[in-house]
Amino acid sequence: MTGILFESTFLPAAPFWALMILLPRWSWTHRIVSSPLIALPVVAIYGILVAGSFGDVWPVVTSPTLDGVQALLGTPEGAAAGWAHMIAFDLFAGRWSYLDSRERGVPALLMAPVLLLTILLGPLGLAAYLVVRPWWRKPLG
Repeated sequence: MTGILFESTFLPAAPFWALMILLPRWSWTHRIVSSPLIALPVVAIYGILVAGSFGDVWPVVTSPTLDGVQALLGTPEGAAAGWAHMIAFDLFAGRWSYLDSRERGVPALLMAPVLLLTILLGPLGLAAYLVVRPWWRKPLG
């Protein structure tokens, strides 16, 4: 079951990424992506993975050590949960970047690679957006 959950983790997130990158100005994209609930299917997968290994996960997250995290992530369950964790938070960060960029008028052609970077290397995509963001101001009023 762990393998199936791992393989299906990106599937519920992919349509939202496609909307933000390929159809950023479509009115339905904004309506759909405005809901923070878009991350819930991936969060549910994460929850299932963690619930199945809670006894192994809890001690590692409450008293983390490099060896403990490495050991947890070195298991199929830990790696799958880590992947779901990354996908959920990358989507949430990408959603924020998308919505904020639309409010500020950041060009969609600039945001497409930023969002792609967020999908692939989450924190670096977020950092890229934080570098770009100050060049555009929210309209007053």
